[in-house]
Amino acid sequence: MAKKPASPSAPDTAASPPLPAGMHALSSHQIWLAGLGAMAQAQAQGSKAFETLVSDGLAFQQKSQQEAQQRFAEATERLTQLTQNFGQQASGRIDKLEHVFEERVARALHRLGMPTLQDIAELQARVADLEARLASSQPAAKATSSPARKRARQG
Repeated sequence: MAKKPASPSAPDTAASPPLPAGMHALSSHQIWLAGLGAMAQAQAQGSKAFETLVSDGLAFQQKSQQEAQQRFAEATERLTQLTQNFGQQASGRIDKLEHVFEERVARALHRLGMPTLQDIAELQARVADLEARLASSQPAAKATSSPARKRARQG
């Protein structure tokens, strides 16, 4: 036996959700107005939600920028410290290399018989001492040699 097709005016209870009690007698116009009211309420809450999201986004952006600036400052400070440490290490190594180079040059010059700065300074001190002795003994030598020179010239 075949089923009778449902009439178009009969409500399909399986397809639509059940209506709350007392809503069966509402007119289609009232249902239309309820739908419009729900849409207006969603729009009002939607704009409020949108404004809330915009203000939350602005606060998040400011917080993110502050944190980024703080991390940038920390990174800059760390890089500055690394640069200073590297500069000090490089300077120390250069000084050490310079000292090693000077020692090797001094040893090579010593092997070649070249005097060191200390040797030259000692020789200069000895020459100055000898010049001082010579200067102090010259007036006496001039006095003794002057009569002899006079006789040699006369004679």
